[in-house]
Amino acid sequence: MTEQLYFDHAASAPRRDEVTDAMQRWQHGVVGNPSGSHRAAREARRAVEEARDEVAEFVGAKPGGVIFTGGGTESCHLAIVGTTLAHRATHDKSVVVTSRVEHDSVLDAAQFVAQQYENVEHRLVDVDADGVVDLESLREALDPDVAIVSVMTVNNETGVCQPLDGVSSMAMGHVPGGVTTHTDAVAAAPWLYLPTVTSTTDLVSICAHKIGGPVNAGALVMRREVPLVGLVPGGGQERGRRGGTVDVAACVGLAAAVRLTQKELVEVNDRVIDFQHKLCAALSFLPGCTVTAPAARKVPGTAHVTFAGLASDEVLFLLDQAGVCASAASSCSSGAAIASHVLEAMGVAPERARGSLRLSMGPETTEDEVDRLIAVLSSVVYRLHGEVEK
Repeated sequence: MTEQLYFDHAASAPRRDEVTDAMQRWQHGVVGNPSGSHRAAREARRAVEEARDEVAEFVGAKPGGVIFTGGGTESCHLAIVGTTLAHRATHDKSVVVTSRVEHDSVLDAAQFVAQQYENVEHRLVDVDADGVVDLESLREALDPDVAIVSVMTVNNETGVCQPLDGVSSMAMGHVPGGVTTHTDAVAAAPWLYLPTVTSTTDLVSICAHKIGGPVNAGALVMRREVPLVGLVPGGGQERGRRGGTVDVAACVGLAAAVRLTQKELVEVNDRVIDFQHKLCAALSFLPGCTVTAPAARKVPGTAHVTFAGLASDEVLFLLDQAGVCASAASSCSSGAAIASHVLEAMGVAPERARGSLRLSMGPETTEDEVDRLIAVLSSVVYRLHGEVEK
């Protein structure tokens, strides 16, 4: 069997052993309901609150601002829809402003609430050729009707960082009384120090499985108290913002993942950025290859390229045959290949975007794996170009 080379951390990172160990106690036998009053319930509640403390520290907020969710998608949905509904209760019109390169969880939430209510509008902000938000375009989208501005911390496809301080400053300065800001920090969490990077943003979304934690575990973190309508009523859990019994194991797993990420952040960044440079330098010599947004500020873990004259599915098929796990970052949930809305917003020509490839790394990635990936991918590209020329 071919040895697997995993370069798809941006889709889901391998579960860390420390996370599994931390969760084990809460995955079998008696697990009390944290809302109860007996000993088992108190132990469960203590575990949840300790996890809340760790998640709050990871983002740089107070524990009372942490709302545990079922993952990043739910967190973003709660932020966008919950804030818009709260705004709509006191305004004749409500506007959701997002960039064109947001994750589908944000774009779909904005489109959903706009379709549900005639007095809700979704406005899209342009980006430049590197995929960085155009602050002038943002300024033009702002007016007193804006309920929330949502701009991701790091793009999940390209790894490009966004100017959150500029976004927050623009939102505060051009809307009377300011406006609620939200950032999807899921792709940033493995690489950036969130207390600093997201310090001017009101709402921050994270999830566990991108940092070695369990799937279906995440949080929406409120840095300051903002109007928010809970979308799942019943029970009053999470201070009334998300009803339902809290999953103790998921909370503990998320806390273990953020604890490890925070502890290893500097060392992992220093090591993986060398891998990124090596990978991009090597791939840039391959025929038809262009490194995406080469001059932009990016997180170390992502190397995104496009290949002229090749199709992503062809490249990925041969990589998979050779044991390499990677992504085109341009597929919908059904698995059908579609054009990347991120590359389209950046102005990348469709024929080049057709050959996109995202290679994403994590704490487990080694230099030997990077060297083997370069060899395998080089072989794949030359083989495909040879077939095209025939």
